[in-house]
Amino acid sequence: MKTYLIHLIRHGMTDANDRHLYIGSRTDLPLSPAGLSDLLAKKKVYEYPTGARYFTGPLMRCRQTMEVLYPGCNAEVVEGLTECDLGEWDGQSLEVLKQHPAFRAWLSGESGEIPGGEPSLRFQERIANSFEAVVRDLMSKGQTEAVICTHGGVIMLIMAMYGVPRAPMNEWAADTACGFTLRITPEIWMREPVAEALCAIPWEKEPRDS
Repeated sequence: MKTYLIHLIRHGMTDANDRHLYIGSRTDLPLSPAGLSDLLAKKKVYEYPTGARYFTGPLMRCRQTMEVLYPGCNAEVVEGLTECDLGEWDGQSLEVLKQHPAFRAWLSGESGEIPGGEPSLRFQERIANSFEAVVRDLMSKGQTEAVICTHGGVIMLIMAMYGVPRAPMNEWAADTACGFTLRITPEIWMREPVAEALCAIPWEKEPRDS
């Protein structure tokens, strides 16, 4: 039975990550020097999965991560797989944001909305439409393995929406340059779009025989 593996990888560190700031789709930061060093160090220690196709969110931090992890992969940009627009919260620290009741409600998954930002339902619909379009394209071409580099919030949402066993978004948090693999069985996906949460990535390299 043919199955499809989709590897979701969070981008590397930016200056905002180093400073523990929340940034969304409206802030297009490159990888920080520390982020680049961290990616190169992880490549030496860990094994990253490969694929027949490579996809990336449109922002620099995703595109640069793909070029470091998969040089020359010619990743295809998927505009819809970008981070949520955080509106007035963009660039703010957790210490500042947690003073706002709306932020606390949003963070806990309740009905809070982002001031001046992307509504939660619109974000969910955008990610679902973009991810399912990638899956359909892979299936139509019979390409059984792909890598997607995107954002932490996007990965958490995809895993919460599609991954089984089921778990809330906060349990799918991934460190930078890390993520998860989903295994899709077409017969199951066509009945209900769910996928097996197969493993965390990357994994430690096997020691070579001397």
